[in-house]
Amino acid sequence: MSAETEKPTTDSSEDTVHNPLFSSGPEAKIDQLQAELKKAQDELLRQQAEFENFRKRKAREMEEERKYTILPFARDLLPVVDNLERALDAAAQSGDTTSLRDGVKMVSAQLMNVLAQHHCERIPGVGAEFDPNYHQAIAQEATSEYAAGTVSREAQVGYKLYDRVVRPAQVFVSTGPAS
Repeated sequence: MSAETEKPTTDSSEDTVHNPLFSSGPEAKIDQLQAELKKAQDELLRQQAEFENFRKRKAREMEEERKYTILPFARDLLPVVDNLERALDAAAQSGDTTSLRDGVKMVSAQLMNVLAQHHCERIPGVGAEFDPNYHQAIAQEATSEYAAGTVSREAQVGYKLYDRVVRPAQVFVSTGPAS
């Protein structure tokens, strides 16, 4: 081979001099790796602490939300309570029971409106087909007024919130006309 085509040979010790990883020896590399490991461990601890703080903050927020979720409902009910107290005071002063009855009817209508605003509605009772998802049968009775399997009387009104039963209606169920 000619001198022009020959590749110069490099000494392996020359490569180690130019390579920064080996410039100070294996101890420097170990120190560098240990420093990187410590940095990574510190970052991991910081991330874990941040996550724990986040988890605690969210738990507090959820507890507070659960605690005060009924606040709008309570605010809407307070005027109903005020009107009921006014009706009772007016009845005590006048002694007129018809005005008390009329006042209580108005308060009852106001209360039903507040419940409806918050999606709390009465479960259909008398005349409705008996539905064990909404009605609790307390007795059966023979009646010619209602077909068998129909609610004939209501002992206690039931309510539902959206589609969930708050309290089932306690009802009497017709067995049809007496034989």
